[in-house]
Amino acid sequence: MNIRLEKKEKCLAALSVEIPAEKVTAERNKVVKAFVTQARIPGFRPGKAPKAVIEKSHGSDIDQEVESRLIQSSFQDALKEHQDLKVLSVKNPENITHQADGSLSFDAELITAPEITLPEYKGLDIEVPKAGVPEEAIDQNLEQLRQRFADYADIEDRAADQGDLAIIDYTATIDGKPLDEVGGEQAKPLASNEGYWIRIEDEAFFPGFTDELVGTKAGDEKDITVTLPEDFPIESIRDQEAVFAVKVTGLKSETLPDLDDEFAGKIEPGKSLDDIKALIRDDLDMRQKQQLEEIKINGVLAKLNELVDFDVPEDFLKSETQGQADALVREGMESGMTQEQVETQQGGLFEAAEVRAKSSLKTNFLLTEIAEKEEFKVESSEVLQRVTAMAKQAKKPVKGYMKELQKNGQLGNIRQNMLFSKAIDFLVEHANVTEVEPETEEK
Repeated sequence: MNIRLEKKEKCLAALSVEIPAEKVTAERNKVVKAFVTQARIPGFRPGKAPKAVIEKSHGSDIDQEVESRLIQSSFQDALKEHQDLKVLSVKNPENITHQADGSLSFDAELITAPEITLPEYKGLDIEVPKAGVPEEAIDQNLEQLRQRFADYADIEDRAADQGDLAIIDYTATIDGKPLDEVGGEQAKPLASNEGYWIRIEDEAFFPGFTDELVGTKAGDEKDITVTLPEDFPIESIRDQEAVFAVKVTGLKSETLPDLDDEFAGKIEPGKSLDDIKALIRDDLDMRQKQQLEEIKINGVLAKLNELVDFDVPEDFLKSETQGQADALVREGMESGMTQEQVETQQGGLFEAAEVRAKSSLKTNFLLTEIAEKEEFKVESSEVLQRVTAMAKQAKKPVKGYMKELQKNGQLGNIRQNMLFSKAIDFLVEHANVTEVEPETEEK
């Protein structure tokens, strides 16, 4: 067998194969023999039909089976000869030719993993915010708890004032047209509302809106005009004047509980205020640790990507870009974008998707190389443990869930992701982490 393989640019390789006539004949004899045993021919008992009859009635199927077997075995032989080449996938064979002498030849294009020269990946320099739960964060959480346990009383003997709560019905228009007609489906939640509670304080709802409610009483109606902000999420109605036809249906005063042990007991029976503060601190500390781990992971992966550049397979990039684009569209629709807005921003979305796709593929190839160099392995017992946890979370029997994953071809992805996790943990463990002062909200 003559196998020629030529490496090309952009993670491709050209494969040309010539299979000698004697091997083609030998393989054909094997296939015909199998057909003689299995084929059902009218007038003959199973396995007793003459070879000539079998070849005449199943000639096309025999030819296809011979080609398939020879091509598959040729790929395997080619990979054995070129074990240094990491082949990710093989495109459909082309130029399949049966020569006059009985030999068979074909060409195929191989998609290969990029050739990567790993940078120094131990000791990557990353920065993370200093750990520590500020007292202000605990106070904010306590204030939110006070809000949950607040008492509300109807205001009947006076007009609304700052700090009160107004219950309003409203409809909004721009140039006399309903807000959702001008701003589209995304603006529908803002176009009208009934029984909406709003605190009368600066910056609530829209700047200046609640100032117009000061002095109103239950049953009052008035039009409130506001200019929608420049950074308003719905681009089509930014900087536009919106008129809200408002009816005040009720007013409420709010009484917050005192921050004492009695209040703490309402939250957790038997707990003191100090106990509640400690619980809040522990919860915030746990959340902060999770956030810091994410920052470290993102930091080492970003730094790793900065240190090396290489081509990724075009076919993989196209597929990944489409997947990222679909994800961006879903995110946009979930955040309230209309189909029309998605189509308008299609070009920008696709560019962003391609950037994300290339970064994702680069990261995966780098992690694969690091895992191979460090000889990380994922044992079957580890995969089983992960699948068991996933099945428990999905509330499904482990065996049935395992079969479902095997059927969908997802077990390989689970193993690969576990391998990536080991490589990422290794990078974080060996990184040079510098703590810096966290950016303030003003910054």
